[in-house]
Amino acid sequence: MNDTKNGFVKRRLKGINYALKGIFILATTEDSIKAQLFIGLFAVILGIIFNISATEWMIQLTVSGLVLVAEALNTAVEKVADFIHPEFHNKIGTIKDVAAGAAGMAAIISIIIGCIIYIPKITSLLL
Repeated sequence: MNDTKNGFVKRRLKGINYALKGIFILATTEDSIKAQLFIGLFAVILGIIFNISATEWMIQLTVSGLVLVAEALNTAVEKVADFIHPEFHNKIGTIKDVAAGAAGMAAIISIIIGCIIYIPKITSLLL
């Protein structure tokens, strides 16, 4: 029983290691992830400046995470597609476009939510 438990813990630790490696690779090599991390940092700074509520923080962090996850999955789909079929192919192009569209939808949703959170706060400052 103890060996099974130790094997379970070892596999979980290896899984965490693989996840951290993937995050590092994304954050250091992918321009889209770098841009989204910068935008996320900007949103955090705005949240601090405007003293947003706990609920607004939860929503802002959730949509920021949604965008990062969508961008990461888009990157994974592109890498697999390029590996399977390195030269241009219409069907591979469609697959990559759909993956990019998912990341785009996540970004649009995050922009809308950012506007919902910050436009009233900016407007009240100006009035």
